Amino acid sequence: MKTTYKTIKISPRCEKRVGKGHIWIFSNEVETIDKTIEAGSICRVVNSEDRFVDYAFFNPHSLITARLLKYKEPNFNEDDYISKKLNAALKYRLSIGVNKSGRVFFGESDGIPGLVVDRYMNPEDKSYLVVEMFSAGADKMTEGIIKHLVEIFKPEGVLLKNTNAFRTLEGLTLHTKIGYGQVPETVIIEENSLKFEVNLKSGQKTGYFFDQRENRKFLEPYFKGKKVLDICCYNGSFSLLAAASGAKTVWGIDSSERAIDAAKNNAKLNHLEDDVLFRQEEYQKVLSALEKKQLPEQPDFILFDPPGFVKNRKSLPQAQKLYTKMNASAIKALPPGGLLATSSCSHHVSAEIFCEILKDAAARAERKVFIMELRGQAKDHPIMLNMPETEYLHFALLRVE
Repeated sequence: MKTTYKTIKISPRCEKRVGKGHIWIFSNEVETIDKTIEAGSICRVVNSEDRFVDYAFFNPHSLITARLLKYKEPNFNEDDYISKKLNAALKYRLSIGVNKSGRVFFGESDGIPGLVVDRYMNPEDKSYLVVEMFSAGADKMTEGIIKHLVEIFKPEGVLLKNTNAFRTLEGLTLHTKIGYGQVPETVIIEENSLKFEVNLKSGQKTGYFFDQRENRKFLEPYFKGKKVLDICCYNGSFSLLAAASGAKTVWGIDSSERAIDAAKNNAKLNHLEDDVLFRQEEYQKVLSALEKKQLPEQPDFILFDPPGFVKNRKSLPQAQKLYTKMNASAIKALPPGGLLATSSCSHHVSAEIFCEILKDAAARAERKVFIMELRGQAKDHPIMLNMPETEYLHFALLRVE
């Protein structure tokens, strides 16, 4: 039986933008919004001349009123849609060598807006999927998504970790629950020849930051012989790679006691407990002490991967000032020839703004600074060229003179 879908009409201005590849439609770009339609429903999108544009997730209560699905078949088939998108995403990951742990689905970039899936595979090749859903549309498809994830990836279990505050913008509740099979509290994965125990149920985001994997690998040759300070070390992934790569000394600090405990545990897993000193400290306090040369020993390599301060566009100016101040403190603390690897993880901070922050930080520190490398998120977090919101991680390696 053919399903009849509600139709929304978009403005000419919106039509021009989505025609270039952007897939979000905002509330002020829709001719009329029918608030009786259930959030997450599929709708037909037409232009100002009533020509069909695409199918979309519709949410009359969200600023992002519709998210295009790039599904051009005459009749929308949910089962076919989910299957095609998940299989295409896996095919791409296999083509870039991500065949064990990593991000296997990245929302808008992979074609199901608001769906994120990370796979955790232990040394025995048993895998577990952690799923996040940020859109009402993806959330409404939960049953079908789980069914196809199980068919395609054959995991031991699927964890629905819907705890991100972004869900509240879609009118969705926050919860964590098992969607399929059994999921342990923790799982051990391997990255860059090191082992990490990841807490799937209570760790940040899905438990591990796969987006920095390639940046960690990139830094390996620069660690040798260095005195490394890892600020906001989380579970020690950068710190332990530095120690394993021949760093002279390594310190890791984080404001979270749980993160420091996890980092110490990971050090033991890799027999590096005597090579890294992890301590619970407030990073702003450490940066201030660094700048004033108040620490017992000054590092010549600083890793700085701070939390995302920019929750929305309105908070960007204040966050930009804070990023500038903190990076300036790190730059000022380094000796001539010292290195700073620094990051920003918000799509509100563009590549241009990130570079502006670094320029202002160098000027504030009154140091000559050179860009050795500008990088971004790992390739299993694909960036849509015409949708800047899919690019959120910026990374720089700087040399200070």
